[in-house]
Amino acid sequence: MAAAAALCRVLLAGAGALLAARPPAGAQQTATVANPMPGAALDLLPHFLLEPQDVYIVKNKPVSLACRAMPATQIYFKCNGEWVHQGEHVTQHSTDTGTGLPLMDVRIDISRQQVERLFGLEEFWCQCVAWSSSGTTKSQKAYVRIAYLRKNFEEEPTAKEVSIEQGIMLPCRPPEGVPPAEVEWLRDEELVDPALDANVYVTPGHSLVVQRARLADTANYTCVAKNVVARRRSASAAVTVYVNGGWSTWAEWSACSTSCGRGWQKRSRSCTNPAPLNGGTFCEGQNVQKNACTTLCPVDGGWSGWSRWSLCALDCTHWRSRECSEPAPRNGGQECQGAELETHNCTSQLCSHTAAGPEDVALYVGLVAVAVCLVLLVLGVALVCCRKKEGLDPDAANSSILSAGFQPVSSKPAKAGNSQLLTIQPDLSTATMTYQGALCSRQDGPGKFQLSNGHLLSPLGAGRHTLHHSSPAAEGTDFVSRFAAQSCFRSLPRGAANMAYGTFNFLGGRLLIPNTGISLLIPPDAIPRGKIYEVYLALHKQEEVRLPLAGCQTLLSPVVSCGPPGVLLTRPAILAVGHCAEASAAHWSMRLKKQSCEGTWEDVLQVGEEPASGLYYCQLEAQAVYVFTEQLGRFALVGESLSMAAAKRLKLLLFAPASCSSLEYSIRVYCLRDTPDALKEVMQQEKQLGGQLIGAPRVLHFKDTYHNLRLSIHDMPSSLWKSKLLASYQEIPFYQLWSGLQASLPCTFTLERLSPGTCQLACKLWVWQVEGDGQSFNVNFNIAKDTRFSDWLVPDSEVGSPALVGPSAFKIPFLIRQKIISSLDVPGTCGADWRTLAQKLNLDSHLSFFASKASPTAMILNLWEAQHFPSGNLAQLAAAVAQVGRQDSALFAVSEAEC
Repeated sequence: MAAAAALCRVLLAGAGALLAARPPAGAQQTATVANPMPGAALDLLPHFLLEPQDVYIVKNKPVSLACRAMPATQIYFKCNGEWVHQGEHVTQHSTDTGTGLPLMDVRIDISRQQVERLFGLEEFWCQCVAWSSSGTTKSQKAYVRIAYLRKNFEEEPTAKEVSIEQGIMLPCRPPEGVPPAEVEWLRDEELVDPALDANVYVTPGHSLVVQRARLADTANYTCVAKNVVARRRSASAAVTVYVNGGWSTWAEWSACSTSCGRGWQKRSRSCTNPAPLNGGTFCEGQNVQKNACTTLCPVDGGWSGWSRWSLCALDCTHWRSRECSEPAPRNGGQECQGAELETHNCTSQLCSHTAAGPEDVALYVGLVAVAVCLVLLVLGVALVCCRKKEGLDPDAANSSILSAGFQPVSSKPAKAGNSQLLTIQPDLSTATMTYQGALCSRQDGPGKFQLSNGHLLSPLGAGRHTLHHSSPAAEGTDFVSRFAAQSCFRSLPRGAANMAYGTFNFLGGRLLIPNTGISLLIPPDAIPRGKIYEVYLALHKQEEVRLPLAGCQTLLSPVVSCGPPGVLLTRPAILAVGHCAEASAAHWSMRLKKQSCEGTWEDVLQVGEEPASGLYYCQLEAQAVYVFTEQLGRFALVGESLSMAAAKRLKLLLFAPASCSSLEYSIRVYCLRDTPDALKEVMQQEKQLGGQLIGAPRVLHFKDTYHNLRLSIHDMPSSLWKSKLLASYQEIPFYQLWSGLQASLPCTFTLERLSPGTCQLACKLWVWQVEGDGQSFNVNFNIAKDTRFSDWLVPDSEVGSPALVGPSAFKIPFLIRQKIISSLDVPGTCGADWRTLAQKLNLDSHLSFFASKASPTAMILNLWEAQHFPSGNLAQLAAAVAQVGRQDSALFAVSEAEC
């Protein structure tokens, strides 16, 4: 009875719960209650073992939603807030074997039409509601969507050409779809898997990235988008990975093409490091380099003539000899064939078999004694004559000549801007000068120069000597003809345009070639007293001299001759020549070359190093080199670059006709060595052609990179002008510019006017070295304007005659110069001597060279004269001398009585 009562209470409670949560009427009619389990199991709320999931309707196929709950007595679906009719539910009841609780599975189908009814309002969703005796439980919402995938990609990959090792990015934006499409990439129809290739990855935006392009990455790439509806393919993008060609290293120089004399040697390289692939560019530049070479010819030895026969010896033989010296064998030549010594019997009366007696020995001793006495007597007479000649010099100058140009000054230190320490030079510009008297010997005290109140020079009676200036225009032909027969001078320039001549004695002088920056300073006392030398200075054109250059050497200066060679100079002359080396000497290996009379060129000095001998020395400045030489000859400055910072300065000049009567118009562009002599040569050439200079000359820096120089014209108004060139640019070979041995030839740009009335041309000229930075130059001029040559010809920087003789050739007056030398040559306390003067004049890097000379101060003043003529500032030199700090610095002033 008790059990029956409990059962009744359970049924009544279940009925109450059902009434509390009533499903739709249709659902109540068929709701089935499972057999209740004993105990408290029926007091549990239902929980879902399976909840409905989001689904997509593909095309017109319906989808199913299912759920499972335990313990559950009823389960119904509610979609978009409305109960689904019970007839659309598929229900299955079961019991959980583990717990014995009732299980209930329910499934419904959703069609495309049901979802489309709500299109545009909200998304279609459904959820399960489960009942038990304890209450109800709702599942999660499951959304039902209609799946689709558009046909067209929003962005497709495009073809690319990239260099090897560069990055590649192929973009891809898949078509719009529900659910969103997944993207994958195909390389030549094979799947690209970033997990297998660390060089490849796909960005969140679906782009394919290749970090470093390889040759294997050359392929057709396709982007594939797919979802549950469809699979779409983009257009294929062809990716080409190319390789630009690179030069291999230069091979060794080949052997000289000739075994004797001048020839050629070459070296080559190939475009194989790497070779160009897949359309990569070929290597720029030359694959073959040629270089002039000279092989010494072998010279076989030749016998000299036989000597005279010797006296007949006691053994009744005499001999004679010869030497293998005409010529001596050299350069691998064969030795002389035959005997060097020849002996014959001599059985005449000269031969005696008896030994010499005591009488003969006494006779020989007496003869030797007499000979010794005669020699001593001759030496004594010669010594006396030399001492007498010391006080009488045929080249001495009168005191009125040397003191005529000096102004009286005070012995007090000069004030700034009013220095009269170094004053006006004497005027020796007349064609003929007559000097009388001889220089008095100086009495040098310790650090002091004493002068008497009388005349500086003592009179010399009636003795006279005449010194003539030489005029190149009047005597050039005679001068060259006198030396033409000598082998050393056969290559001298004919004519006076590039030569200067002069006749000099111990007073020295100067030769200069106008508008070239080339001069020769012959300091006082460089020519021995009592001698007169005819000296010349000549500039050679590039095509006149065959200068052999080894390897990558380049000619940095003009080739200059001064002579005649072989003359004896007691002090170094200074040859000033322009050069075109850019950057400091540390980036160059520069050598001073000198040609011998045999025609061979030798390195006589490594610039920047201590000279092996005291015959030559170089002072290198930014645009000129000053060569100290005690032997005149033919010189050239040759260099070889040591780093990429080294460059040659080239001068760029543009010329055009001064007038034009036809439609064609030509612009000539010169690229020449940046030295005054090269500029002068082109100016003279264009003067004969009637050209006009367009703008000021420009400077280019040309580097040793083996790359050619290219020139092109741009930004020319196409409505007024057109170019007649077939190529887009013109090119000058590297070796032609770098060697410096070839004449400067212009690049000609031929243009054509579209109308005869066009008179204005405005364009831009680009000049660049291959694989280097370029420079542009604006060209703007009126072709109808009458421009005279004199308007743009470079003015003469040198004034006066090409040959200056005596004191007129120097800025420092002779007497002042002698005082400075006598005072500063003597070592002073605390370095107050010539060393301090060198420091004040920024010449202290040459102290070792100055110290090797008999008068270091004279060397310093000579170099100052060479650097600052004719526009040197004597006031600045006077201030430098005054700053030396010597106690007797007031002695450098000349008193009124001494003048």
